[in-house]
Amino acid sequence: MKSLEELKAIRDKMKNNVNLREENGDNIRVVVGMATCGIAAGARPVLNAFTEEVAKRNLHNVTVTQTGCIGICQYEPVVEVIDANGEKTTYVKMTADKVAKVVTDHLVNGNVVSEYTIGNLK
Repeated sequence: MKSLEELKAIRDKMKNNVNLREENGDNIRVVVGMATCGIAAGARPVLNAFTEEVAKRNLHNVTVTQTGCIGICQYEPVVEVIDANGEKTTYVKMTADKVAKVVTDHLVNGNVVSEYTIGNLK
């Protein structure tokens, strides 16, 4: 970056990308709990794996974000997937190894990976 004009061009480009994401009605959000409880349980590799897998597959309708404590610390790392209709699926005890299956089955094909969800706890 050599000038203020270049910086403004980068800013405008990024604003357009954000606006396109917000206007996209079929946007899916992946939210990883990254409070101290989640980080201690291994949430950082899970967040990195989701970010990498979504980028690798070029999924423009998926946003990966982080949040604080989701409130079920004993089940960390916790990941919530919120679809375009606002339906939330809570995945618990996630690992980086499980991410590819969630991305393929749930984010791409719309099939919840029920064996990883909170409803499947015994």
